[in-house]
Amino acid sequence: MKRFFWTAVLLFPFVSAMFAGNLNLAEISKWQYRGDGIRAVKTAQDGETYTQLSSDGRKVESHSFKTGKTVSVLFDLDVVKTAGVDYIDGYMVSPNGRQMLIQTHTESIYRHSFKAEYYLYNMGSNRMVPLSKNGPQQTPLFSPDGSLVAFVRDGNIFLVKLLYDNAEVQVTKDGKRNAIINGIPDWVNEEEFANDRSMIFTADSRVLVWVKYDESKVKQYSMPLFKGLNPEYKQYDEYPGAYTYKYPVAGADNATTSVWSFDIASRQTRQLQVPIDADGYVPRIKQMGDASKVMVTTLNRHQDCLRIYAVNPLSTLCQLLIEERDAKYLKEECITSLVVTNRYILLPSQRDGWLHLYLYNTNGQLLRQVETGNYDVADVYGVDDATGDVYYASHEQGAVEQQVYVAHSNGKRNCLTPKKGWNSAIFAKGFKYFISQWSDINTPAVFSLCDQRGKTLSTLVDNRELNGWLKSMNLGKRELFTLTTADGVNLNGWMVKPADFNPSKKYPVIMFQYSGPGSQSVKNAWGVGMAGQGAMLEQYLAQRGYLCVCVDGRGTGARGAEFEKCTYLQMGELESHDQVEAALWLAKQKYVDGQRMAIWGWSFGGFNTLMSMSEGRGVFRAGIAIAPPTSWKYYDTIYTERFMRTPKENPNGYDITPIKRAAQLQGSLLLCHGMADDNVHFRNTAEYTEALVQADKDFSQLVYTNRNHSIAGGNTRNHLFRQCVKFFDKELK
Repeated sequence: MKRFFWTAVLLFPFVSAMFAGNLNLAEISKWQYRGDGIRAVKTAQDGETYTQLSSDGRKVESHSFKTGKTVSVLFDLDVVKTAGVDYIDGYMVSPNGRQMLIQTHTESIYRHSFKAEYYLYNMGSNRMVPLSKNGPQQTPLFSPDGSLVAFVRDGNIFLVKLLYDNAEVQVTKDGKRNAIINGIPDWVNEEEFANDRSMIFTADSRVLVWVKYDESKVKQYSMPLFKGLNPEYKQYDEYPGAYTYKYPVAGADNATTSVWSFDIASRQTRQLQVPIDADGYVPRIKQMGDASKVMVTTLNRHQDCLRIYAVNPLSTLCQLLIEERDAKYLKEECITSLVVTNRYILLPSQRDGWLHLYLYNTNGQLLRQVETGNYDVADVYGVDDATGDVYYASHEQGAVEQQVYVAHSNGKRNCLTPKKGWNSAIFAKGFKYFISQWSDINTPAVFSLCDQRGKTLSTLVDNRELNGWLKSMNLGKRELFTLTTADGVNLNGWMVKPADFNPSKKYPVIMFQYSGPGSQSVKNAWGVGMAGQGAMLEQYLAQRGYLCVCVDGRGTGARGAEFEKCTYLQMGELESHDQVEAALWLAKQKYVDGQRMAIWGWSFGGFNTLMSMSEGRGVFRAGIAIAPPTSWKYYDTIYTERFMRTPKENPNGYDITPIKRAAQLQGSLLLCHGMADDNVHFRNTAEYTEALVQADKDFSQLVYTNRNHSIAGGNTRNHLFRQCVKFFDKELK
């Protein structure tokens, strides 16, 4: 369960308009205040340029890392006119720089996955043809030499041979919906391991390796679908339909996984001898520099043991390189941020109580701990094979700050982005340059080109127009703060005050929070708030006279393993306790009306809203829970069991739920949920409302037709936020 849309990286163009007067809820709902950015940036193999999709979605351009100026136009839809292609959703340049895949007519499936129509464009001849004429494709992948493209359709893998007039070869034939999937993960593996592709080529392009998921024993879930509007499903005009897919709940059967190879020349398929637990996972497979090997990672069901193997895809033999264990669970970043190069394996680990980086050679020998200290690494950009230097981002300057660093092989470290705030980077091949993204809680993102020492070469985007508008609006002050609970726990928070804030006046308070394990909502970054965009939704509420607050309690990230993992086996207990403690601390401030306090959140934040309102001390007059889990027995295996183990192993922990505490609910409650939520099923709200009814508890409810976990589409988000604001006005004013 991840934060799904609020933590936006500013990669989309700002709607250029000057807004005047009070904030507009519809504009906030349409992300009008997100700011300018750069779209679909990819680094080129030469280390000197990067490619970028133009703001109008019609060109793919090459830009200099030194100047940011356009070097060349690699593709122009106005020049290469093809019937049925009127917009570019995405693109992929081949490793040899001769071919390009143009993505269009994209149809989203789940959070990461989608299918689209791809066109193969030859840069030398300006010729563009469909990658396949047999239906949309998923996760196309160029071979390292650029001569092949692999893709998935209907659970099967296909190869397109570019040197043989784009001949299409079917690699697997056992793919079947809700039964067998080749090369792409099933729903739960995609959602919880942040991955939409499970296939790779060997370094010499001779062998294709993939993970097969057999989900035939996984129980299925059906969501009702109606005709609706925007989009309109005309096939359901007379009778409603349903979307049915495999979804393993905590303690239930998962898909079984196996790893396979296909020798392209001989067309021989082999199953690789990877030791996978019967109920274990294969979260990643990666290419290695040695063409005779691929890397396969396995994870046991408790997710406390990660094994990294080198596997020969032809002999099928397997060698254990690294084994990583944790007394509780391994953070997802240990898997998702794992880096493999021709010479090195870079592994994030919490083995010393903080998330740090450990550098191994490709034989599994530990070379060094890259950096150390009482802070967490936040992101991993890679390791330079030529020098052994490691590039990463961390919270060394404080949990709410993020800077970009290089750790040299001689032990010295340099901060490449010393400015206070939230810094991230996109590095060129070879790490000679990087694109820097910086913001702070009061300043929209600035994108700059920098050299490897961190010197700014040029500014790509400065969001000057948005900054000017913000200054003219006399918005409320955004500020970071810390508090200490009655238990002696120090917590970080941010606050948005009304522009005309009067410290002698008492204000009603609305607390937004998320609180999921390892998450972070309190940052010195522009993208904070329920709807991101510089807490602009909170600014809208502040204009209506509210004080808006967010506090990260125990279980959240960036503060080490002890702080993060203290919620293990008891999700909801400490998280809700800390939100109540934060509310009690706020109530002691002379400018806060302790009798008019509310709490709200989305997803895990909705769960914690319900838990906080049922904690027993009755500090919240009102609350809004959007798309909340209400029993961890209803949520998926990978996420839930990582923090809770199974219901059979931890029955007491699974009893810590809003459903079990329905009779303890205090305050007015608004529940909101989409009926087509594939992530947190509507059943969570349905079962909770039934518990409330039987406990004789009053509540209000909003149900959104055909909407998934994001509750978006057409006017939906605007409607949702307007109802939330009306609810707060009714209950707190």
